[in-house]
Amino acid sequence: MTDHRVQFRFRFAACKKLWALVLLGLCLVFPAGCGSADSPQNEKEVSVYYINKAETKITPVMYELQSDSENMQVEEIIEALTENPVELSLRTPINGYTIEGWEIVDKQLILDVSEEYRRIQATTEVLIRAALVRTFTQIQGIDHVAMTVNGEALTDSLGGTVGPMTADMFIDNAGNEINSYEKVRLKLYFANETGDRLVESSVVCVYNSNISMEKLVVEQLVAGPPQDMEGAWPVINPATKILSVTVKDGTCYVNLDDGFMTQMYNVTGDVVIYSIVNSLVELSNVNKVQIAVNGETDLVYREVFNLSTVFDRNLDLVYGTQNDDGT
Repeated sequence: MTDHRVQFRFRFAACKKLWALVLLGLCLVFPAGCGSADSPQNEKEVSVYYINKAETKITPVMYELQSDSENMQVEEIIEALTENPVELSLRTPINGYTIEGWEIVDKQLILDVSEEYRRIQATTEVLIRAALVRTFTQIQGIDHVAMTVNGEALTDSLGGTVGPMTADMFIDNAGNEINSYEKVRLKLYFANETGDRLVESSVVCVYNSNISMEKLVVEQLVAGPPQDMEGAWPVINPATKILSVTVKDGTCYVNLDDGFMTQMYNVTGDVVIYSIVNSLVELSNVNKVQIAVNGETDLVYREVFNLSTVFDRNLDLVYGTQNDDGT
């Protein structure tokens, strides 16, 4: 990491003329009308994430990379993030501390930050991580981001070590401001490789505190297991939209759009139903689950499962256990 720390501090000085031309053209200044965006338009465009001044959410701003190599792209983004964005309601996530060095090892970007990072308020610190991880994992060849503080492992507010992070660990309730991000370990049930059994999976995710745990569970099931989790396979059509998730008197009512009725994966109907039911019943306030499609329950799923049924937990389908580290 020492070599990259030296390279980071002096490579831009050595290439000052080249980068001056680049930064004059783009950096974080965009043509009028571009504003913020959620999705890059070409392979050189990325969404650089900033924190709003109220420190309640992160917001993407489109940025066009000028470099081709992943090493130079990392340095380019770090250099861009040393300046606050043009939009006054946003600020850079690199604030109150400095990035002392970095290296890429096996598709993992390791950022070493200064000692001042430890003094950042817990809720703000998670927003910083969310912004950095979502930004850097858009670089081709970087799947994970890990952080160290002055060379030592980063720990969260509970004292636990924060390991490698992926973008899908940070769940955002689009359109709503949040009070803070929180970290939770969920017990979810995905499919086994043959699609005829359920695999109990332990998944850690960071989510915004506006969202209910019940909806978070369903969102994670629709998203599928983390990419690095071995032995667990997706169950629900990823195009499925979650219309509502509510709980009353111990029964969780899940209302999905008709994308749920289209099966994308080679899994049995009971695996799909009980992936949802078993995962939700793991929550302390849920005992039973009813599933609706566009608010309707007078439907039969896969010609077998009447959705007017209020389903109980079924552990007979469960085979094995998986953790989010693949073990």
